Amino acid sequence: MRINWGIIKLFVLLGLVAFLMSFAKQRNERRNITDVKINFVDDHQPFITLATVNKLLIQSNDSITSIPKETLVLKEMEGRLRQNPMVRKAQVFVTIDGVLGAQIEQRNPIARVAGSANYYIDEDGKEMPLSNVYSARVPLISGSSKNGFTELTPLLIKIKNDSVLNQLVTGIHEKQNGEVILNLRKQSFKVLFGSIENMEVKFKNFKAFFQKIKKDNKSAEYQLVDLRFGNQVVASKI
Repeated sequence: MRINWGIIKLFVLLGLVAFLMSFAKQRNERRNITDVKINFVDDHQPFITLATVNKLLIQSNDSITSIPKETLVLKEMEGRLRQNPMVRKAQVFVTIDGVLGAQIEQRNPIARVAGSANYYIDEDGKEMPLSNVYSARVPLISGSSKNGFTELTPLLIKIKNDSVLNQLVTGIHEKQNGEVILNLRKQSFKVLFGSIENMEVKFKNFKAFFQKIKKDNKSAEYQLVDLRFGNQVVASKI
């Protein structure tokens, strides 16, 4: 019986490779964490401090350089980060050279509700607590709502994403009947928007009207601009 040395060498080689890979893996897992790098992937100011993120990642009092990589449970770290009311998404990972990394997307406030319980409304239409770190410059909401004003989310997103409206609208008041009034920056008149239906048409008509009175330098003459009547803009003077 002839021995096939080629097959034997192949099995020996495969076994050696598997052993080296296992050895390298175990050695890599036994290494300690060398550093922590946190990256906020959104483009607005942090509502949560780096110190808070570090505490959520490493809850022990140990030095970061004394923690072995093999003891880290990344899913639990991600879970703790996501439970923070300022965090929308989080991803935690460890690099080959021992750096613990966290990619964090914060929640994005688009309005602030004024009253006995101050809070933000975020772009997902959910309530978001105020931050002790940073105060967002967003329209102020007042009035009456059974749903915490989250029904205004489509209107708020439209205002946020429009360069003209984002600079112009400073406040939104919702009446008991659901009609909306807009307060404007440095303008003497208010805008009776009505319901949030037909937003595109209403804002298109309003911006055309506003550009006209601004060009004619007559904005100070008006007290109320009513957008409730289809394609019409009804403006009353002082």
